[in-house]
Amino acid sequence: MVQPNPEHWAIVGGGILGLTLAHRLAQQGKRVTLYEAAPQLGGLASAWTLEDIVWDRHYHVTLLSDLHLRSLLRELGLEQDMRWVETKTGCYTQGKLYSVSNAIEFLRFPPLRLLDKLRLGLTILYASKIKNWQRLEQVLVSDWLQRWSGKRTFRKFWLPLLRAKLGDNYVKASAAFIWAIIARLYAARRTGLKKEMFGYLPGGYARLFAQFSQVLQQAGVEIQLGCRVMQVQPLANGQVEIDFADRTSVRFDRVILTNPAPIAARLCPDLSRQEQAALNQIEYQGIICASLLLKQPLSQFYVTNITDSWVPFTGVIEMTTLVDPAEFGNRTLVYLPKYVAPDDPAFAWSDAELQEIFVSALEDMYPHFRRSDVLSFQVSRVKHVLAISTLNYSQQLPPMQTSLPGVYIVNSAHITNGTLNVNETVQLAEQVATQLASRAPAVHSYRVKISP
Repeated sequence: MVQPNPEHWAIVGGGILGLTLAHRLAQQGKRVTLYEAAPQLGGLASAWTLEDIVWDRHYHVTLLSDLHLRSLLRELGLEQDMRWVETKTGCYTQGKLYSVSNAIEFLRFPPLRLLDKLRLGLTILYASKIKNWQRLEQVLVSDWLQRWSGKRTFRKFWLPLLRAKLGDNYVKASAAFIWAIIARLYAARRTGLKKEMFGYLPGGYARLFAQFSQVLQQAGVEIQLGCRVMQVQPLANGQVEIDFADRTSVRFDRVILTNPAPIAARLCPDLSRQEQAALNQIEYQGIICASLLLKQPLSQFYVTNITDSWVPFTGVIEMTTLVDPAEFGNRTLVYLPKYVAPDDPAFAWSDAELQEIFVSALEDMYPHFRRSDVLSFQVSRVKHVLAISTLNYSQQLPPMQTSLPGVYIVNSAHITNGTLNVNETVQLAEQVATQLASRAPAVHSYRVKISP
């Protein structure tokens, strides 16, 4: 129940992080207004239209072990509609496509010798048992993987995958980066599940956000779309003022910014030099992600990892191997992600240039594919997606509660020992909301601990 004259909180950013924060704060009796610059909710998980279908702008998948997301879906009345599918994994290497969906196929994987495969398997098993992830922050991922898997396995297997996700920035990443990925994939097995299943919500994230918006508004949360924040500054009377692009201003008791660190730093010019420096030193990977609607499937694999450097994208995600093709009018939906640094020249490439480059590569990879199969080709470009887990990363993050009274900066960079996915973003929001509710002094130096 909302208390008389409750604190008025503003949340900047309508992604899953901002929405979950708004949800939890409203449950605590706070008055909440949420601002989103885009015309729709969702952030990185938002949906768009390809021909006559509405689906996610970027690829997402839910694991059985994603308990925080599943709990939220249950609150929203959606969890019972989730569909669970066992998918297959492929690897494109040395110009050929291989299935690596089980142990037997992995042992047959030609690019690696038997010893390489054994060392690779032991590396993954060892990483899945590590509890003290903080010590991995002190070791470069390339050094750690070479130590456990060997130089040949690193060169043939790990290096292409690291480059696919981090580009040349892989040389800066700590071993905690690869540990977090392995930990998530092994989480279900640690909880006793026999095999990991991938899940999706019929209707995609567009359905989730429509339901979330309705639940929030019923709880009294005010949602303002198309509102671009230009500046956040504290006032002498203890309030915080938000200035918008339309030259209007609104005052609040407290403000949470969920923007990427460099953007949050720009929006808060009154932050100290140390805070500005700490926010701006967080290094991000961006993404250029093409969505293709095709007449026919490419393969049987949900994910195809790519180790050949000539391929212009860093993976092939064939959504229709997971999602019922009826969702797409019995057509095939494919994502072609290209992870790049925020200043990469590829961000300036036009959709037409990207389509020519990407489609030509598909023709080389899949002999049965024809460019006439492409019914729709759309490109999403985001410069700040993944905060790179550099050496001693968690120790260098600025506190979420800033030096500005009533101003908090909370974003996915605060997931210190996990991977960027919807489940851990929900967990981050819930832990932050709990800390804010307690008003414990520890919030000044609060760091989020993500449970695998």
